[in-house]
Amino acid sequence: MRVPMRMTVVGLGLLLGLCVACSPAPDHRGRTPLAEVEGRFLYREDLQAALPVGLSKADSTRFADDYVKRWAEETLLYAKAEENIPDNAAIEQQVESYRRTLILHAYRQALIHQKLADDIAEPEIEDYYRSHAELFKVEQPLIQGLFIKVPLQAPRLAEVRRWYRSDSHEAVEHLEKYSLRNAVKYEYFYDKWRPVSEVFGWMPRQEGADAEKKLRALPHIELQDTAYHYFLHVTGYRAVGEEEPYEVARAHARQLLLNERRGAFLRQVSDDLYREAVDKHEIKYY
Repeated sequence: MRVPMRMTVVGLGLLLGLCVACSPAPDHRGRTPLAEVEGRFLYREDLQAALPVGLSKADSTRFADDYVKRWAEETLLYAKAEENIPDNAAIEQQVESYRRTLILHAYRQALIHQKLADDIAEPEIEDYYRSHAELFKVEQPLIQGLFIKVPLQAPRLAEVRRWYRSDSHEAVEHLEKYSLRNAVKYEYFYDKWRPVSEVFGWMPRQEGADAEKKLRALPHIELQDTAYHYFLHVTGYRAVGEEEPYEVARAHARQLLLNERRGAFLRQVSDDLYREAVDKHEIKYY
């Protein structure tokens, strides 16, 4: 006896309903699903993490729409790729290699954080700087000195000309007091190094090569334009390729020394693990 088609469709619908009801609900682990494609989910938390800070409401909406669309397209393409590249042993090998690299990196960083202090004594940094002088070369010209900029009609210009040419405590004190009332800009950098390009930025435009020659030849430079006098006293100059001053190189020297210590520490850890495994006959050679 044939079963009417109507009964067959109804029975199929009931069967599918029972199957859906029996299938376990996906575990979202407390996350909020936004979209589903091919059994894969995009979560609100993923979108929020990718959302740039400071967007307007309209821009945020556009970004979210584009992000969901791109995610869906990529997910669909990935599913199609899986269907058409069944033999993906090479890919799995690459994934495993990358996973291994990530785990090793995370473990090494944890070891360094737990076992190796970042504190390095100042004498050690200085010793490293002196013994590796070839690593610390000036990449852009540096200068030490004093700079003051005053209006053309500023009072006591003759005294300013006398004071700025001296790095004595008395002259500096006079200039500091004078600058509070009269200077447009005052920079004291006898005790620090500044890029020449930065100092040139405070003055009327200078031609690069000629200006640097002037800095090396003349300790005192006075310029003026239609509104201001510019006074520069040069007490130190380092050209490109010369030894980088310790104050400038210190942070780099410290990082290089720290990297060397980390490398030596990790090599020691690896050597210890290997020797221990050899002693326990845990390594087998075929």
